[in-house]
Amino acid sequence: MSITRSPLDSWDFTLPGPPSRNNGGCADCSISGLLVYGAGSSVAVVDARSMQLLCVLPMLTPSTSPTALTPFVTSVRWIPQPLRRDVLTHEPSNSHLILAVGDCQGRIALWDFRLRLVLLWMEFDPPSDRSKLGVQDLCWVRARADSWILASLKGPSLLALWNITTGRCIWKYDASLELLSCIRRDPFDSRHFCALGLKGFLLSVMVLGDGDDNVAIKEHRIPTVSDSNELHKFERDAASGSTAPALSVFPLFVARFSFSPQWKHILFVTFPKELVVFDLQYETSLSSSGLPRGYSKFLDVLPDPDNDVLYCAHLDGNLSTWKRKDGEQVHMIFSMEELLPSIGTPVPSPSVLAVVLCQSETTLQNVGKLYSDPYDASSLALDSDNLLDSWHKPCLISKTYLISITDDGKIWNWLLTAEGATDTLKDITNSNLTADVSEVTVPERLTSSIDTSTLGHECNAVKKSELVDRSFGCKSKLVHNFADLSFKISLVGQLHLLSSTVTTLAVPSPSLMATLARGGNHPAAAVPLVALGTQNGIIDVIDVSANAVAASFSVHNSTVRGLRWLGNSQLVSFSYTQVNEKAGRYTNTLVVTCLRSGLNLTFRVQQKPERAPIRALKASSSGRYLLILFRDAPVEVWAMTKNPIMLRSLALPFTVLEWTLPMAPRPVQTGPSKQSSFATKERITGASVSGSPTHASTSDIKTTSSEGSAEDTSESFAFALVNGALGVFEVYGRRIRDFRPKWPSSSFVSLDGLVTAMAYRLPHVVMGDRSGNIRWWDVTTGLSSTFNTHREGIQRIKFCPVVAGDYSRGRIAVLFYDNTFGIFDLDTHDPLANSLLQPQFPGTLVLELDWLPLRTDKNEPLVLCIAGADSSFRLIEVNIDRKSGLNSQRRTIKERFRPMPICSPILLLTPHALALRMILQLGVKPSWFDKCSETKDAMPYQIPVAASSAADLRSFMIDTDLPPIGDSVVPELLLKVLEPYRREGCILDDERARLYAAVVNKGAAARFAFAAAVFGESSEALFWLQLPCALSHSMNRLTEKHHQKVPASASASVPELEGASMLNRITSTGKSMAGSEKRDNISYGRLKLMAFEQEELWESANERIPWHEKLEGEEAIQNHVHELVSVGNLEAAVSLLLSTPPDDSYFYVNALRAVALSSAVSRSLHELAVKVVAANMVRTDKSLSGTHLLCAVGRYQEACSQLQDAGCWTDAATLAATHLHGSDYARVLQRWADYVLSTEHNIWRALILYIAAGAKEEALAALRDAQQPDTAAMFVLACHQINAEITSQSQSSNELSKPSAENKQSFILPHLNPEHEDVIAVSEYYGQYQRKLVHLCMDSPPTFD
Repeated sequence: MSITRSPLDSWDFTLPGPPSRNNGGCADCSISGLLVYGAGSSVAVVDARSMQLLCVLPMLTPSTSPTALTPFVTSVRWIPQPLRRDVLTHEPSNSHLILAVGDCQGRIALWDFRLRLVLLWMEFDPPSDRSKLGVQDLCWVRARADSWILASLKGPSLLALWNITTGRCIWKYDASLELLSCIRRDPFDSRHFCALGLKGFLLSVMVLGDGDDNVAIKEHRIPTVSDSNELHKFERDAASGSTAPALSVFPLFVARFSFSPQWKHILFVTFPKELVVFDLQYETSLSSSGLPRGYSKFLDVLPDPDNDVLYCAHLDGNLSTWKRKDGEQVHMIFSMEELLPSIGTPVPSPSVLAVVLCQSETTLQNVGKLYSDPYDASSLALDSDNLLDSWHKPCLISKTYLISITDDGKIWNWLLTAEGATDTLKDITNSNLTADVSEVTVPERLTSSIDTSTLGHECNAVKKSELVDRSFGCKSKLVHNFADLSFKISLVGQLHLLSSTVTTLAVPSPSLMATLARGGNHPAAAVPLVALGTQNGIIDVIDVSANAVAASFSVHNSTVRGLRWLGNSQLVSFSYTQVNEKAGRYTNTLVVTCLRSGLNLTFRVQQKPERAPIRALKASSSGRYLLILFRDAPVEVWAMTKNPIMLRSLALPFTVLEWTLPMAPRPVQTGPSKQSSFATKERITGASVSGSPTHASTSDIKTTSSEGSAEDTSESFAFALVNGALGVFEVYGRRIRDFRPKWPSSSFVSLDGLVTAMAYRLPHVVMGDRSGNIRWWDVTTGLSSTFNTHREGIQRIKFCPVVAGDYSRGRIAVLFYDNTFGIFDLDTHDPLANSLLQPQFPGTLVLELDWLPLRTDKNEPLVLCIAGADSSFRLIEVNIDRKSGLNSQRRTIKERFRPMPICSPILLLTPHALALRMILQLGVKPSWFDKCSETKDAMPYQIPVAASSAADLRSFMIDTDLPPIGDSVVPELLLKVLEPYRREGCILDDERARLYAAVVNKGAAARFAFAAAVFGESSEALFWLQLPCALSHSMNRLTEKHHQKVPASASASVPELEGASMLNRITSTGKSMAGSEKRDNISYGRLKLMAFEQEELWESANERIPWHEKLEGEEAIQNHVHELVSVGNLEAAVSLLLSTPPDDSYFYVNALRAVALSSAVSRSLHELAVKVVAANMVRTDKSLSGTHLLCAVGRYQEACSQLQDAGCWTDAATLAATHLHGSDYARVLQRWADYVLSTEHNIWRALILYIAAGAKEEALAALRDAQQPDTAAMFVLACHQINAEITSQSQSSNELSKPSAENKQSFILPHLNPEHEDVIAVSEYYGQYQRKLVHLCMDSPPTFD
């Protein structure tokens, strides 16, 4: 006999208890949509898209004290590692599914989510008092291009960095009296992170390597107005040597911050009553906004990934929306919404513990916006009236999903939408996009309803392709103003788990006498339901087949203290409250709950409080009778009719009572067995073996009569008295009579142990006492036996359910008073030797247990239901091996029910996930998703479904004009591998399938971006979105004939590609920011991460300048002058320099710079003098004044080099975008790309810079070094397609270019020889990768959740 401890099986059948403030509000949502949060001593993982529980990972007990309770989980964090594709050099790994978990005892565990195993424990070496400091927060930081390290915040002020390979601490920093609150990673530089303290202390940390000497820190102070009383309390505790972390000292005094996803160096910081915008570059606060009166304290701050909007959660469960003022970094509160609906919530209402943004959909939205037509006919009404009305409806600007977690076990999924009243028809009329209707796969009857001639597209001298236009033209297609926006919040999903601390457990085991509640003579079948009573008076009904809460009933106003099933559709429960503590009076409440109707019926209502509270409830198997046990009062017997009736009262000193269970089928003897008590008794009575469960139950009912002719409606219960006496009573109708059993010998009664637990299944009564003895007695023969468990007193005994063919009927589960349990087989010669004792499971105390009576075959495992003291609910599988009794045997796997499939590609086995990624990249027809998505009605433009077979799977791949790359047979083989997932519906859901159908024919870059976004690789997706624009920029720079007509209007949306036009627009005399054109910062904010265009860099720098105009201090002035010079606004720079007071230490330096900038003397002499002065100033002055002098004489290339040498890479790019063009600008970009790749380890940002600079060989080399053969091949395909589109559009409009057969066979790459060795190597490397992937997929059978 053994308990199945397979991590892939047993731990999946667990429901976590509700989270509490002891968990510190720890939660994290991966970029692929996996939500994880701490719930007690466990970690719950949820699919954020379908809102379904995936699994529960229970933390293990400390190795130093295995009998101790498992500590609370206080921090969780997913590793930001993408899916690794280096299968040619490494075995497939689960490195993208690593989860870091910290607890309140200072332990940090690295979990492999797929294997459900702890890979590594990280502790201080040697162990010290610091190792016991609770973990407050965790953060992943990149050490090298291929490795991550983990930053942890322990105790009140200890910051540590951990090597995840060795598990050792490599760097520590103690902030002494500062109470640190949280740590966050910089989205612009993954080597950089910050830690925030409650009093405004901010620590900036840059990790330059994986050694202790490769860490650079800088301390800042954020001015804040906080509650001095609470901070004084902390200072007193710190002086007394307190080592408690902030989350336990101040659970309601929260300080949080978040990096801006759009603006580098900008932090959004919330203190309890204050929102601060802090600039790391200027080391000062840009703005501070206090909460209006009546608003609750801040809980957390969450910046929108694409919009200049902040979402702030409050302690009272509200969510406030803050929008930024134009031209400033000042945020104003815009709206306030409730995260706890007032309808259906209990009083007092639950508390919001954590809020997280689900960013898995954000990148997909960008793909949909850029590559799907907002005026696509497939999304418009067919009739003309609705078509005209749709032009003026509010336009959906953005969608953001937010998840809130409350302490009642509920996970709420909210949709935050921004809508603008945009005249879509006007925007389309004024659009500069060239619509290619042939690219949209819609029926002709839909496309014909729109007159494309009325769209009025303006054609430039050189038309760009739709692929290029969509990448950077679509961003300015609809320019919205915040004044026209309205923000709405909608509840779109909810996951209901256990609502409160579990106090009791009940499992239905109806006998054949239990009839259906709706009437008739059919017996009530066993149902896969378990009822749990909770501390807040709620009864949760668990569907064990789905591992989910099927229903929840608010029944009592106080703790549910007892719960029993009446048949399989009704529950009876009780609670009591003490009215008078001195007099000892109680109000008992008994309620019958109908699961079908949800109605509660209260019975046995007393007018006055009673002297004795209810001790327990005992319901018969049929659900017809109920025993109510009181503390020091007679037992009441009730008939549970439509209106319950009390039959009589039994004034005997009972200690325990138990109803008989339905009789088990007789064991099948297949050969000589071991001598046992149960087997001996059966031979004495001469009972015949019955092969039918129905016959066995019938014989069971007949033997319940004392005269041998009882009616089928009689039931019996066994009892024990205080003096140790035993007995059996029979209830027949309204009569109760003595069963008159065959009594055991007098030695059977224990003199030193009071009977505390009992189980009764005819003909056997099993008892346990407070001394740990287990005794059993046959009521028909009088035979008995006993043994000692050598444990503490016995609290519960539960008979194991038996099916036809079982060789044993004597298996029992025993719960001891120390909250441990054991499993014994009484049908063996030595039950203690053949027992399975489980001290704890795993690291939690067992509160209640019972068997699940759903077993129908003898080869199926036994299932034990356990309610833990940590409020968790678990199912443990016990496998029986008759030969050894201790080894597990192969079990029959039952399918787990899901209300909808889990469509999360990141959860597939790594080879299968890579196969799906390749299929999405190469392009599969939308009809391939028909088996797994109900999209026939939702997608009228999809290809008709054809009967598929194993021989025609290749027909599902789309036809393209791209040259072949890799092995042409591989896609068909991969489709065969993915066929089981397709049939089960585990690939893409309806919404994503529709989006893929909309972009699959919009070019290779669109498919590649979609594939990356589906697997949570947002940086790669942004790279593919920007690739057409970067390639077009490079081609226009190096092509001689590229005269594009630039609109004279200042509001032109198409960026100027020529350096000359940019110089004409930004002269050395400069323009103020007030005159610059309006940008659309609402919907495409994250694309700023991949900005390289001269106009984009210039506008981004101009946007920041007004934020710093009112800052004081010499350092702020110097930085402000530097910004003005970078954007070419020399007039403002001179004015600011001349305003320096004469007594200032910078007066002469500023005066010299002002004179040089405004000089109009001889060019040659002025250049020579300035170069000498600049060289001296660069050597002695850290303010980079020399670069300003170089700018004054037009030496912009040298100024950019100096800025890059000083580490000011963004400033150098801004300066180059303002003054340089052509090859000079390309050199700055390429050197910047080298730095981003080698130092910041951001390959996608580096690639986009390489391409914009025209360095495609370096881009291919970077992909080769990163061991990403699939990305390199897709990059070559995308470049070929984009180049072909631009070339074809550059020809005369009268000449329709068609791809020739020769072009289909070879690559045409811009300014790169197709015969280049790197291009040839990419194709060969990709073929090897495909073949290796096919072998890995064939060796890995598909697995399902």
